[in-house]
Amino acid sequence: MVIGTCEVKLMIFESNSLKDKRHIIKSIIGKIQSRFNVSIAEVGLNDSWKTSIIGFAFVTNDSAHANEVISKVINFIDGDNRVEILDYNMEIL
Repeated sequence: MVIGTCEVKLMIFESNSLKDKRHIIKSIIGKIQSRFNVSIAEVGLNDSWKTSIIGFAFVTNDSAHANEVISKVINFIDGDNRVEILDYNMEIL
């Protein structure tokens, strides 16, 4: 059993309040959940309206597959013009 995890720090461009931030983050999280079937949540910087940290994890049987899924999710987030990836930390256990 292989567990892939990743924590992504985001800068949110179109956010002027916590309500705007929640709307954008919930939209991104929902799309990622349905497209990639990973467990995902906002895990940090909850009170900041311009930045957020989201984390996602999943279980697979191959470390190459874990690396591929993490890369696809990061590329998906990077393709969203509402946010910019400031940093990410991936781990395969």
